[in-house]
Amino acid sequence: MAFMLSVFLMLFIMAYPVHAEEEQDLHEKRMALYKKTETVTQVPWYYIAAIDQYERNSSEEDKDDQLVSISIPDEMWYGLGNSSMIKDENIIQFFQGKGMDGNGDNKADPENPEDVLYTMANILLEYGPSHDEVKIALWNFYKRDLTVQTIMNTAKVFNTFDDIDLTDRAFPLDTAYNYTSTNNWGDRRGFGGLRIHEGSDIFADYGTPVKSTTYGVIEMKGWNLYGGWRLGIRDINNVYHYYAHMSGYNDDIEVGQVVKPGDILGNVGSTGYGPPGTSGKFPPHLHYGLYQDNGYSETSFDPYPFLQRWERMEN
Repeated sequence: MAFMLSVFLMLFIMAYPVHAEEEQDLHEKRMALYKKTETVTQVPWYYIAAIDQYERNSSEEDKDDQLVSISIPDEMWYGLGNSSMIKDENIIQFFQGKGMDGNGDNKADPENPEDVLYTMANILLEYGPSHDEVKIALWNFYKRDLTVQTIMNTAKVFNTFDDIDLTDRAFPLDTAYNYTSTNNWGDRRGFGGLRIHEGSDIFADYGTPVKSTTYGVIEMKGWNLYGGWRLGIRDINNVYHYYAHMSGYNDDIEVGQVVKPGDILGNVGSTGYGPPGTSGKFPPHLHYGLYQDNGYSETSFDPYPFLQRWERMEN
């Protein structure tokens, strides 16, 4: 139920976006807070921004209009013995809580954005500000490998573009070529056992350029029994983009690479359903799948409405 609600909210936001000026103002305010936190703690702003982004996109609530979405458990913030939840920083420290005053009002308030960011930065600093130290801190906070991987990837994207307002999107094929989109997510598949089709197929000629639809990091590249030559991209919204049945990749494509909408990834093919090199068992097409991570599990959802929207944007 929570997953369906998050997908509904995502579709609603894409269909009825926040007013552009309001959204830009919110991004500017967030960036100012991230940069301030970096100045006073020396923790690079993009790590703080990536944590905030992850929490915003994995929450069951709609937090798009909130300035900061990071949530630190009360027992961690106040300390186990501080049952009255006293916000005085000295009392919190006495009870070995981690809540800290980030705005100088002598209170450590988990509802105050500056206090929350300052506290999170200091939780990271318990291990150190370097890349590997931040990864260790994140694992000890979230206890989940995929969460750590997503946050680090998002930080890499934010650092690359020096921005958090990264909302452009692209259709996954070059629209100058002939293609046909099909709404076949959820259809039955028989190869490899009874399963559902976790994507939409876009039929096109061999060699049609395949593009990145989003800002993200390439997490997966190589052969898959079902998908043939495939790629996986993790974006900044906790969504995994899966490209399958490609004929090959661009020469510069590699795991860990940051991509943006429109970057050429490779070409349409008909690979898969067999050992490496198997091709031609079905017409050439791109299988494009989307998977939402909610902080606990990763689930496929229908990409077709998004493909339609991105197609309209390009045309």
